[in-house]
Amino acid sequence: MSTPVSPKKITVSDTVLRDAHQSLLATRMRTEDMLPICDKLDQVGYWSLEVWGGATFDACIRFLKEDPWERLRKLKAALPNTRLQMLLRGQNLLGYRHYSDDVVKAFVAKAAVNGIDVFRIFDAMNDVRNLRVSIEAVKAAGKHAQGTLSYTVSPVHTVEAYVKQAKAMQAMGIDSVAIKDMAGLLTPYAAYDLVKALKAEVDLPVFIHSHDTAGLGAMCQLKAIEAGADHIDTAISSMAWGTSHPGTESMVAALKGSPYDTGLDLALIQEIGLYFHAVRKKYHQYESEFTAVDTRVQVNQVPGGMMSNLANQLKEQGALSRINEVFAEIPRVREDLGFPPLVTPTSQIVGTQAVFNVLAGERYKTITNEVKLYLQGRYGLAPGKVNEQLRKQAIGSEEVIEVRPADLLKPEMAKLREEVGSLAKSEEDVLTYAMFPDIGRKFLEERAAGTLTPEVLLPIPEAGGVAAAGGEGVPTEFVVDVHGESYRVDITGVGVKSDGKRHFYLSIDGMPEEVVFEPLNDFVAGSSGKRKQASAPGDVSTSMPGNIVDVLVKVGDTVKAGQAVLISEAMKMETEIQAPIAGSVTAVHVAKGDRVNPGDVLVEIDG
Repeated sequence: MSTPVSPKKITVSDTVLRDAHQSLLATRMRTEDMLPICDKLDQVGYWSLEVWGGATFDACIRFLKEDPWERLRKLKAALPNTRLQMLLRGQNLLGYRHYSDDVVKAFVAKAAVNGIDVFRIFDAMNDVRNLRVSIEAVKAAGKHAQGTLSYTVSPVHTVEAYVKQAKAMQAMGIDSVAIKDMAGLLTPYAAYDLVKALKAEVDLPVFIHSHDTAGLGAMCQLKAIEAGADHIDTAISSMAWGTSHPGTESMVAALKGSPYDTGLDLALIQEIGLYFHAVRKKYHQYESEFTAVDTRVQVNQVPGGMMSNLANQLKEQGALSRINEVFAEIPRVREDLGFPPLVTPTSQIVGTQAVFNVLAGERYKTITNEVKLYLQGRYGLAPGKVNEQLRKQAIGSEEVIEVRPADLLKPEMAKLREEVGSLAKSEEDVLTYAMFPDIGRKFLEERAAGTLTPEVLLPIPEAGGVAAAGGEGVPTEFVVDVHGESYRVDITGVGVKSDGKRHFYLSIDGMPEEVVFEPLNDFVAGSSGKRKQASAPGDVSTSMPGNIVDVLVKVGDTVKAGQAVLISEAMKMETEIQAPIAGSVTAVHVAKGDRVNPGDVLVEIDG
């Protein structure tokens, strides 16, 4: 078979320091496990190493208690000969909302100063209006601006539409185009056709970023190379495949001796692979059975990082056994929202709403605030037609936004500096607070007090003994010997349901089962052991475990049925908790920051 295009050396970026562990280990790898191998990584000759962006910022300050800016500076010092790359969510930066233009410019400038050379810029809606300011800021910093096509499959996502988007980004001044196949939806021949069309119409290097969720990643990359792609993203083999990326060693070996030879040292890369093989064991508690190759992604369209985080979050909610119901619901929610690509933040928006729909037993009984903002147009233009009945249910008579959402935002940096005050020791600290105000402030407060404590890593389990006791959101693991057979048992607390009995999620050798324990003591039901359980018509409760982020009423207030009285946060998404009846507020049992469970009486209303 003749080669369709002129052969050329293929360049490689490795994702092991960012997307690989985000996709497999819920973004939990610590800087201390990255630095020892940097000298060898720096010798490989990668085109770049992806080290920052995505969920790393969130995970650093929320779980690892690391300063993400300090991580970046350390990696830059340890990798002097290799470009460092980050993933930037356009106007969303690294958060879940749109930021004003002055925040975007400040963030990009500081990321460049601290060590980022390549900015892969995408918008979850593929709305190019949301990319312009980021691209301009990257170019102003003298860095490489990579425009990104968030690849997905739907009636409105055609080759022609992607080419049109690439041309629009080229007009904005990008240096290269990336096809970001975050869910592993690309198929080999679709990859070939898309790359061929892009190379015919856009005179820029084309990068292929494909997750191997369906087991097709390597084939997609090879066909893309044959169609003219210039560059591939891979992951070291010990952190590759499944919801991660094709293995670096495999692709280097596949292209070796061909006209597309990467020229990379396979033996050196294998040494690095052995290092990460040992490191991965350290994070075993974040491994999920849902990160292996699974062709169902071609139907449910759930991206790799979303899949591992969704499994982890459902486990915390005590509902991991219902993950297949959530997978089935996700495409339905996505269609209702006009077929957005499933990439942060739309993957969280769609995924969390699907969880609520399943666990509530009724579709859209509860609509997250993020879905309401999406349907109002505050994330940009939906790729396709949204469900107008759902939009009316969510936003009522509020006006739908037609302009670029950030055009409605006033400059924020001065206000952010004032809000965070003396906790911020640098402009980077202000930007940390900007990305995640609540957990950012908590991180800065703990740093000031000298009380930063990362979440506990469980010891690597040994057969025949108790592994460790899990903390909040982490299962307690046991190995139980029965008549000579060993069984691994994980138990995660679920809280107390309205029957007054404590329900647990219990897994034996990976098989999920919900079990019920009836207390023999005088334990009072509720997340704190003090709250009574909802029974009266005016008792306000929640359908999902979470944290209270705002209390909207006080004793004596008059409320209408359906009025928001509390805002809770679960799975990183905020939701209104509404009054079940009209009446007067007679008691408020929660404050901002409280942890709550289903069945807890949070507010009492007398009708």
